[in-house]
Amino acid sequence: MTLMIPPIDQKARALARKRWDTLTKPLGSLGALEDLGIRIAGITGQPIPSVRRKVIFTVAADHGVALEGVSAYPQEVTAQMVANFLRGGAAINVLARQVGAEVLVVDAGVAGPFASTDGLIVSKIRSGTGNISREPAMTRLEAEQTIESGIRIFEEQHRKKPIEMVGLGDMGIGNTTASSALTAVLTGHPVEEVTGRGTGLTDQKLLNKIQVITLALEQHRPDPEDPIDCLAKVGGLEIGCLAGIALAAAQHRVPVVLDGFITSAAAGVACGLHPSLKDYLIASHRSVEPGHGILLRAMGLEPLFNLQMRLGEGTGAALGFFLIEASLKLLSEMATFAEAGVSEESGP
Repeated sequence: MTLMIPPIDQKARALARKRWDTLTKPLGSLGALEDLGIRIAGITGQPIPSVRRKVIFTVAADHGVALEGVSAYPQEVTAQMVANFLRGGAAINVLARQVGAEVLVVDAGVAGPFASTDGLIVSKIRSGTGNISREPAMTRLEAEQTIESGIRIFEEQHRKKPIEMVGLGDMGIGNTTASSALTAVLTGHPVEEVTGRGTGLTDQKLLNKIQVITLALEQHRPDPEDPIDCLAKVGGLEIGCLAGIALAAAQHRVPVVLDGFITSAAAGVACGLHPSLKDYLIASHRSVEPGHGILLRAMGLEPLFNLQMRLGEGTGAALGFFLIEASLKLLSEMATFAEAGVSEESGP
């Protein structure tokens, strides 16, 4: 997996910052929106960036660990929700339409059958991971293949028509268990600190989930210095695919907007492989999953908002698109003091 992620364009950042300071407002008065525009300028290399094609990749896969009662929903919901995405009836479809983004649905390893695969990108390495409480999630080769599949998917879509902003989304019953396991390994935090209720577990089922993850880590001993080993032993097929999409996007100077816990776990794996990826990541929101904040801090990312969300699918990324575009519209369309004939701040 030879990838060349270019450094952030510091000249474009400086020019964007200079333009913000000439616009008809007090210096810094748009706060984080100004910082956001500067970040996008550095990522894209454009002092005044524009975004036309926006794509949210919602990647789905199943997890063998779902058999251990770690989710409030049965495994067949993964395939059922994929069908809902394809029909346009899920939350991500609604929000994507609102912000003018495409939703591309990827089957990275769904176990259940589909009535129709029209519109589905099929990149199935295997039909669900192994039950990590008893066996590794996948082989090392399969873990590598999941990342390569994500790279290939992005490259194919980007060749068809250039993508200028990427959002990451997920679907997979049991995937907060895999993400909690990865977070515990990658950050060194105890399992009980990074594990939440996922789809809404009771206290008893949450305790069971913690025990399942603890057992998996004790059995498989993933190496925190080896992201592929971590992904193979306790990760997910969709997590690997999302990591590959993020890496490929960064190679093309495309901003990558994370959703919640699962997509951030994918980013954690990808950053372990290419630390410079961090500069290309925008954290949309802070999930209520406790491991999410820990993972974001480990990557040095500050979320744009906190709406107590925990749905996944890419819903947070879609809302992040809105804020990013608001920043870019302000940067490009506001008048300067000179253009508007407005007096600037008086000197001392």
